Amino acid sequence: MAEVSPSATLDDIVFADRNKAYGAYPLRQEYRGVVNRATLLGASIFILVMFAPTLVDKFLTQDDSQQVMVNVDLMKIPPPPIDPAEPPPPPPPPIEEPKVETVKFLPPEVKKDEEVPIETPPPTVEKLEVAVSAEKTQEGDPNAQEIIIAPEQISAPSKGTVVEAKVEEQIFTVVEQNPEFPGGISEMYKFLGKNIKYPSVASRANVSGKVFLTFVVNTDGSIQNVGVLKGLGFGCDEEATRVVKTMPKWKPGKQSGRPVRVKYNLPINFQLE
Repeated sequence: MAEVSPSATLDDIVFADRNKAYGAYPLRQEYRGVVNRATLLGASIFILVMFAPTLVDKFLTQDDSQQVMVNVDLMKIPPPPIDPAEPPPPPPPPIEEPKVETVKFLPPEVKKDEEVPIETPPPTVEKLEVAVSAEKTQEGDPNAQEIIIAPEQISAPSKGTVVEAKVEEQIFTVVEQNPEFPGGISEMYKFLGKNIKYPSVASRANVSGKVFLTFVVNTDGSIQNVGVLKGLGFGCDEEATRVVKTMPKWKPGKQSGRPVRVKYNLPINFQLE
């Protein structure tokens, strides 16, 4: 093995006993220089790319510092010169205003005094005391006597005569003061228990329950329009209706201090002992 000098590099040691002209040795000798040149070239390109926008703005763009903003008053700009050979521009179309509702004014007509009609003065109080109002004015006989017609001389209205029909009073369901049986509710149930007779058909069928009746208490306290709201059958409905119709006059209901017709609902219980 050949001796190696102290100043020998790694390549000298590796290729001590080898053919240095083969090609690998020159490549290793040039490797460091190639790497340094590549690093320098890459760094230069990187720096150039990084600072390219700054260089372009500084050297290639126009200097804006020399531009000055000037405010121009458009009202003071003189109009363009008019060519006498050109026809004038057409006028703008008229603006249509909205139509407003109007009324024709009639001026007062001046007439002479003799052309103005004389208005008839209104009748005096003395004339109204002895006269009867009518559609026209006419003279009457002051010596005529007043004709008095007795009630029996008034005939019945003939066919075609309009006669005012009697208006039925309103029936209330809720009033300020409800109608009341004479003596109160306790007396009413005593009356019902005393007068109701249990129907034999219902007794044989062992039927019990409640019959709900409705009726109208008139202004004089009488009972009217008795009907069944909910029946029980087997003769109980008819018996309850019969007893209610025989009730004495009630104390009528009142609305605003006056007697009125009131609709009243009453349950009647049928119970076998």
